[in-house]
Formats: sequence, C-alpha cells, structure tokens
Amino acid sequence: MFSSIAFRTTTLTAILGIAVVGSAVAVTSNATRTASVDYGFYDPIVDVHAMIEHLYVTEPTDEDIQMGAIAGMLEQLGDPYTQFIPASEERDFNKDMKGEYVGIGAEVNLNDGWLTIASPMDDSPAWKAGVMAGDRVIEIDGVSTEGYSIDDSIDKLLGEPKTEVVITVERDGNILEIPIIRDHIKVQAVKGFMRSDNGEGPWKYLIDDSNNIAYIRLNQFIPGCADELEQAIQTATQNAGGELGGLVLDLRYNPGGLLNEAVDIADLFLEDGDIVSTKGRAHQDRVERAQRKGTLPEFPMITLINGASASASEVLAGALADHDRSIIIGTRSFGKGSVQTVRPLESGAGTLKMTEQYYYLPSGRLLHRTDDSTVWGVDPTSGYYLPMTNEQRAEMLRARRDNEVIHKIETPELTSTDEILEALSDVQLTAAVNVLGHRINTGAFEPVGIESNSPDDAAYEELAALRLQEERILRQLERIAKRVNTIETVVENDEDPLDLWEDDREIAGGQLIVKDADGNLVTTLEITGQNLERWLIDADVKVIEPTSESGSSDQ
Repeated sequence: MFSSIAFRTTTLTAILGIAVVGSAVAVTSNATRTASVDYGFYDPIVDVHAMIEHLYVTEPTDEDIQMGAIAGMLEQLGDPYTQFIPASEERDFNKDMKGEYVGIGAEVNLNDGWLTIASPMDDSPAWKAGVMAGDRVIEIDGVSTEGYSIDDSIDKLLGEPKTEVVITVERDGNILEIPIIRDHIKVQAVKGFMRSDNGEGPWKYLIDDSNNIAYIRLNQFIPGCADELEQAIQTATQNAGGELGGLVLDLRYNPGGLLNEAVDIADLFLEDGDIVSTKGRAHQDRVERAQRKGTLPEFPMITLINGASASASEVLAGALADHDRSIIIGTRSFGKGSVQTVRPLESGAGTLKMTEQYYYLPSGRLLHRTDDSTVWGVDPTSGYYLPMTNEQRAEMLRARRDNEVIHKIETPELTSTDEILEALSDVQLTAAVNVLGHRINTGAFEPVGIESNSPDDAAYEELAALRLQEERILRQLERIAKRVNTIETVVENDEDPLDLWEDDREIAGGQLIVKDADGNLVTTLEITGQNLERWLIDADVKVIEPTSESGSSDQ
C-alpha cells in the first residue's frame, strides 16, 4: 500500500488543496474559525486515491478524482442547497447571485433551432442598438448560430465592457447587421403589470386608478432591489396624486436571494418588531428588527405567494403576515428556510455555498421544509387560500410574458381596470385587486370573490399532490408486475427470490406473528389487505420454512 507520509502529503494536497502541518491538517477557506482535525481522518481517502492513481485500468485525472471527492462529501449532507462551484463556473454563479453581468442585455430563447430575441432589456445596449423582440440571430461576429445551444450563444454575447459584438439578425425577411457595445447589465428585479407607450416606455404600476391600487412584482432579491421597490412605490404614489390607496406585492415565482434586501423591504412596511431570526450551530442567534425611521405611510396591502415563492420571499411574506401588515393570497410557499453562506476556497479551486443557518419567522415558525415537516413556509391568510389550475397558470404566464416584451408595434391601449385584469388572465391578481377595492370602499378586509376555505387547505393540497405521486408510482409498479407475470409464462425453471408465498393465496384477514430471537412473541398483527408481500420484499426478512397448501408458517 502506498502510505508513506511524503506520498500522503502530496496526494492529500492534490485531492483537497489543503496544507499539511505535522500530523494534523489545517483547513482555512474564509471560515469563521480554523478547523484542526486528526490526520487519520484522511488516511482512507489518500489510500483510495493512491490505488486509483497507480492501479486503475485507465488513467484518471486528479481533477476528476478531486471533484468526485468533494461531491461525495456534500452528497452525504443530504442538502440540495449546499453546493461546490468549480472555478470554471464561478462567472455564471456570480452573475446569478448579483443579478449583474457584462453583455448586450437581451432575453433570448431558441425558436426552430435558431437563437431568437425574446425581448431587449430596459435601457440596455441591445435596446439602444435597435434590437427588437422576434429578431432571429443568424450570426454572431460572422459565425452562424445554427445548431448553437442557448449557452453557446450566451458565451459569444458575453464579454468585456466597452467591447463590440456584431449580431446579424433576420427581421421580416430582411437581413440586418447590428453592432452592439457590451456593457454592465443589471437584471431588473422590480416590475409593474405592463409597459407604457405601446410597450416601449417604463413600467405601469397603478393597476386600478379609481382606487389608486398599485401592483409591483419582485422577481428576485438582488443587490439594490429594496431601493428599486421603494422607488416604484414612490412613482405609483405620485401617479395616484400623492396618496396610495393600496398595494399588491407579487412574490410568486420569486426564488429568493439576499437576506439583507428582504429585511430592508420588510422594514419599509413595519415600524417595529422582529422581522426574522437566524440560528445555526456555528453562529450566534441573530434577530433582525424593524426600525420606525424610513417606514412608508400605512396603506392596505396584499402579498401574493405560491409554491415557487422561496427563501427571502418567505422571510418577507412571513414577516408581513405575522405582524398583520398584509393579507396573504395564494398557496403555501415552498419552504426553503435555510441560509447559505458563500465562501471562496483559499486554494482558488472554486467556491462553496453551504447551509449554515435556518430562518425563523417572528412567530417562531421554522420556514424550512424537511421530510419530517408537517408545517413549513408561509400559508395564505385564513380564508384567502386560492390555488390555480395548470391551465390558469399557463395562461397567466403567457399573458405576463406578452406584456413584458419591449416591442415597437402598435397595441390597443388598455384604460379600465377590468380590461387590464382580463388581459393579464390572472385569477389571483384579480382577487387581490377586488379584495383591496372592497377594503378601500368599506373599511373591511373580506375574501371577496374567493371560495370559502379553511387554514387546512394548504396541507390538503400537499397531501393531494403526494397521493397523486404515490398513485402514479403504484400504477407503474402494477405495469411492471404485469410484465413480470407475462414473461414468467415463457421462462422455465424460474425461481423468484422475491416470491414469499404463492400469488393466489388469500392472506387478507390472516395474521402476521412477530417473535424475537429467543422465540418470544413480540406482537400479532392482523393482515388487512393483499399487499403485504409487496412491502415485505424490501424488509429485513427471509423465508425460513416453505409454505404449503394446507398449513401455514410463521413469517
């Protein structure tokens, strides 16, 4: 076995990128404290790597072994939110985290195999250069994009600031070359319900001008989004003549992001009290509290959430709900209440995004969902649970996409609230506007236009989804069982190790007797159905006495 200290030192450094000091290993990677562990922990890792390196049938690379070792450690945590980002992928990761990158500023998709502009972004280099929604990008810097994937095309469009990229587009049968100067692009986190000036102007926020109700959607918690949201509210207030009648804050499909931005936004609406607390074994418990200074004037408020509202979205919605600052309409949120800290490795090999804490709402409720959770996330306010069918969701997202596109075509100007809500095809938003209108006109919050429901409906929805998933799995098992039975008819001398008794035996109404190793009776169970064998197959049991037609045996 290759186990000399010198060899171990070299191998361990190659695998993990850490420094060996005497008989211990010091690991430092911007952690809160230096960890010192017994070198013996790494012995089997080094041994296995050495054997693979010298004896495996084909020659592996150290990088593959290294990535596999890291992936194995993280997999054992059972936490999908703890991830290692190799150095080669850090650019994309940082772009997603910061909502900022250098490029042309356009949303793109693939249409008939060609890169197509879905929409240029507000005030972006693409918009300034005259790029339009629907443009088919057939070349980038003279190279055809036919067969390019989205990622391939994006790599070509991204680059250094103030550098030029030339795209060749097909528009209405004409071929146009459009030079674009790349620049820093910041993803727009705050949006209204549709654009003004036939799709070319800024966002519209005042969705009901008779009641001065504003609608603002927050897509992601990225740096500066709290300031953007406050500015949008100020714009809506000015358009309302200086006083806002009410606000619909849309957090649906918002995956979260930066906790400090969620806290700052909650602080805009709350004068005092806890917003969120974080707890983790390597950290002191921390409580974020609202401050009176900077609080917006109080107006009626509704927050929309659904099963794709996660993390910082849940912190914000939960704080508003716990302090009775906002009615919550929609369905139970996702239940991602864990805090990830991003720590670059000192070796430069990449970045570790690791779960270090959990979020707790002011009520003490843990947001995070685990396999043992019966309660998680944020629930709609009692009486305001309002699910959407798959068809309703698809129609809402289609209408949303159409109203977000920046284009230069004439579209009918929508003037009344009813016309706007019909165009948006969004039953949850329609309900929110109706409820707010009723509150403004009567002084009372009531679930107007929402079918009667109870606080348990959110749990019922989860149970129904799990039962549907279970039923699909059982149907698949039945199909497999039928195929097994069919194939068994043409196979001779088949001995099935998973067949515990004859398939035609009637066992419902019988008994299952369990004894301990000394033969003492532990329990006797009544068999209530014919599915016992299916479940015993995966249990730690085996047949010790064959069954017979006339007698029975203890299992």
